[in-house]
Amino acid sequence: MSVVMLKSDDKTTSWDDLLADIRARRGEFHEQGYISQDIIERFQAVGIYSAFVPKQFGGIETTPMDFLRQVELIAAADGSAGWVASFGFGTKYLSSLPASTLAEIYKDSPDVVFAGAVFPPQMTTKADGGVVVKGRWGFGSGCMGASLIGVGIKMEGEEKGGLPRMAVMAREKVTIEENWDTMGMYATGSHDLVVDDVLVPEEYTLIRGGEPTIDTPHYRYPTVTIAAQVLAVCGLGVAREAIDEIVALATRKNSITGAPMMSDRPNFQTSLAQMEAELGSARAWFYETIEKIWETVNSGKEVDRQDAIMARIASTNAAKAGANVARRAFEMSGTTGIFNTSPLSRYMADAAVVAQHAFLNDGTWQMGGAAMLDQPTMPAYP
Repeated sequence: MSVVMLKSDDKTTSWDDLLADIRARRGEFHEQGYISQDIIERFQAVGIYSAFVPKQFGGIETTPMDFLRQVELIAAADGSAGWVASFGFGTKYLSSLPASTLAEIYKDSPDVVFAGAVFPPQMTTKADGGVVVKGRWGFGSGCMGASLIGVGIKMEGEEKGGLPRMAVMAREKVTIEENWDTMGMYATGSHDLVVDDVLVPEEYTLIRGGEPTIDTPHYRYPTVTIAAQVLAVCGLGVAREAIDEIVALATRKNSITGAPMMSDRPNFQTSLAQMEAELGSARAWFYETIEKIWETVNSGKEVDRQDAIMARIASTNAAKAGANVARRAFEMSGTTGIFNTSPLSRYMADAAVVAQHAFLNDGTWQMGGAAMLDQPTMPAYP
């Protein structure tokens, strides 16, 4: 896919060049533990961070399908880069802020890089004009390149069990403790966020997944549903790259034992076809559910709960398929995949992390089944 998108500064960024650069710099990202700032700026240039921003604030309102395909391409180039890019949708979390606050946030540019962490929500103290926020939050994916950060809070007297609340503040008011140390998705830099007695105006607090204050199709798209989809598609991208890598390996490497080349082995050929079928079918259903919801919100109608349930189940299925395919590619590589010079072990680890996420783990299968039976589920599922 070769795309050039123009931004207001008249600069152009080629997708082909961007993806090639990301592939070439995988080692750099992994070594430093985060995606380099110049790549974040190029994500801004191609519209990743303005994709869900209303046009009235300069956003480009990319369709969810196109946005997810872009993230999928980036994730194929590097899983961590795709994960960080996926949070370009995160500005949708801001949709329940007052319209005047949104106007303030986007007054200079629609390309605001937002990151955040919700759990565990921390109790706030009321003060004149807002709340005082203090605490620590884990899993702040993409925080290293963010200019705006949100953290999960609790308000005194608020009922338990509802949608989570967030406080939004400038990056400069947050301390990032660089403690992210994981087997996969290491370069997402999903460090702890620490806030120490910061006064956040009430108009900069929101209900994540709450009613949007500006009516656009993007803002009407179910928030937690798209939150799961942007992560699941990273697993699809990584798995696609894993298949491509194992095919390339099979056609260029002879066995040191004198056995037939991988490409000539019937079991390898069978496994390869099965992997392609698993990934392709999971991907097709995944995008089918997205298109159906987008059609609904774009026409101004309310999303049918059954369609939302299917979208969540399809997201879990996509994540699990991506993890399984990447694992099989690693296993098929034999001893080649165990060396750090081979990317296959990283593909396996990155795809496994996607499938472990709270929005996509095994527990979400149970939530999906319960929802199908109209039984109680966690808040915002589907």
